[in-house]
Amino acid sequence: MLPSQSFINISLFRPPDFLIIGIPGLEAIHGWISIPFSSMYTAALTGNGLILLAVRRTPSLHQPMYYFLSMLALTDVGLTLSTMPTTLTVLWFDHRLIGFNACLVQMFFLHFFSVVESSVLLAMSFDRFVAISNPLRYAAVLTNSVIIRIGLAIVARATVSLFPLPFLLKRLSFCPGKILLSHSFCFHADVMKRACADITVNIIYGLYVVLSTMGIDSLLIVLSYTLILHTVMALASPRERTRALNTCVSHILAVLVFFIPVISVSMIHRFGRHLPPIVHTLVAYVYLVVPPVLNPIIYSVKSKPIREAMLRVLRDKRQD
Repeated sequence: MLPSQSFINISLFRPPDFLIIGIPGLEAIHGWISIPFSSMYTAALTGNGLILLAVRRTPSLHQPMYYFLSMLALTDVGLTLSTMPTTLTVLWFDHRLIGFNACLVQMFFLHFFSVVESSVLLAMSFDRFVAISNPLRYAAVLTNSVIIRIGLAIVARATVSLFPLPFLLKRLSFCPGKILLSHSFCFHADVMKRACADITVNIIYGLYVVLSTMGIDSLLIVLSYTLILHTVMALASPRERTRALNTCVSHILAVLVFFIPVISVSMIHRFGRHLPPIVHTLVAYVYLVVPPVLNPIIYSVKSKPIREAMLRVLRDKRQD
């Protein structure tokens, strides 16, 4: 009896493999579904890559606003690469097995780039606030060294906040056998719910991370735009008000494109257990795939300097 009990205990603590899924109920047409997904991933990588090249090759774009935009584009590339391998592997080859450690690595980078994107959007709102409220001191406040320190602080914040998550999951006991996850990538909330153990600490820490990063960021972004609107309304000329607000449109759209899906995913994971699995899956894809696709489109449409620089990069590539 004792040897069998010992075997069960060892099995419970052994890191399991996980099974990931594609689109629930649509497995028969995964090949067709892979076409729009492949197109979106290609568009995300191409669009954000063009922004990075455009800013790098255009001296007139070597300004704080476009440095922050480059940070956003680089973050979107990282977010895309975090989910693309497993998603396309499931859709193309129906290969659904992912190792425990590989799952934790993917989970860390997925959430890492999400927190970084939230922080970059906050930095961009600060950039717009300084540019509108104190334009004469804009270059003096946001120097290159300040921007570098902001970038390093963003990376450090995300790393410190998320570093404990994989270790908190590794301490849990998982039941023997392969465990089915709810997505084609590893979410912290999804993985921890598959444990055969008390996950109270994981829930509390996961909630703390969300509130202390994206929660605070969203509140500070709202505060920034409240102050921006107060400043804009004090301008005497309606033309000046319109011009000032137009510089914020791209950023506002990027904030909405990112935070609305984030809030939806959080709400569904906590209160939407009765919803069909396909709803959970689609909302998660919108959160992770759509912002990297739309951000380059938003900025290329609303920002003439970025659009012209991206077109120059494309022309140079054709000539080469």
